[in-house]
Amino acid sequence: MTPTRTILITGCSSGMGRQAALALHRLGHRVYATARRPETLADLAALGMSTLPLDVTDEQSMADAVAAVEAEHGSVDILINNAGFGLHLPVESATPAEVRAQFDTNVFGLVRMAQLVLPGMRRAGHGRIVNLSSMAGRFSPPGGAFYHASKHAVEAISDSLRLEVAPFGIEVVVVQPGPTITEFSGTAVGTMAPATDAADPYAGFRAKLADMYANHAFTRRSGAVPAEAATKVIVRAATTAKPRARYAIGALARATMLAKRLLPDAAFDALMRRSFPLPEAA
Repeated sequence: MTPTRTILITGCSSGMGRQAALALHRLGHRVYATARRPETLADLAALGMSTLPLDVTDEQSMADAVAAVEAEHGSVDILINNAGFGLHLPVESATPAEVRAQFDTNVFGLVRMAQLVLPGMRRAGHGRIVNLSSMAGRFSPPGGAFYHASKHAVEAISDSLRLEVAPFGIEVVVVQPGPTITEFSGTAVGTMAPATDAADPYAGFRAKLADMYANHAFTRRSGAVPAEAATKVIVRAATTAKPRARYAIGALARATMLAKRLLPDAAFDALMRRSFPLPEAA
């Protein structure tokens, strides 16, 4: 029987974070579900789950959340770094502020949360950090440079961290979802606002990319997996006695990452050109 663990999860307002919180709560774990807007967690609190405000772009918010858990239980047993969003724009079109926001949430917040829980985990002599990466951490298509770069960073950070903290009895696990049927696609489409300048060379590309993400990429027909299936993998990564370093979610994720590893760059580029829209030269 799996022992009861104290689990802190970021980004529980929707999607996989919310589903993971519910699943782990049902298994009897002490779950602290967090979100930037705590009012979105009212239904989770009504189920008896502990909820906290936590904004991974705000230092005090992160520190306060970890301190609250440690005050009640001594340490966080399992941290699930789930908070994130996808910026999808051509490299030339993204503003510095948009790029910073992407990395503040997906990378720097994840790193800071790990830094905050690690002292308590070391004192306890055990702990696990589950970082939500993506198949995006293994390749990068047109329009996805900054989101995919943030997930490449999560992969690299997790690899180093796994080796650094293992001597203290702490495990680091990466989860790599492929397309999953959640609210993620709607957020991604929101970053692809149509260009206001009619002369923008990427206007048509952005419109086609938004259509692909809104209507095609996140459906079962395209290979996307239901949120429930992804949640099962996250729960396993968090609670199994001997976790693997990585868990890929979905056949599409596994196939794409395998293709990236095995194919020459020219062949993989050709695959990307067939799978994604491209800008059209005038």
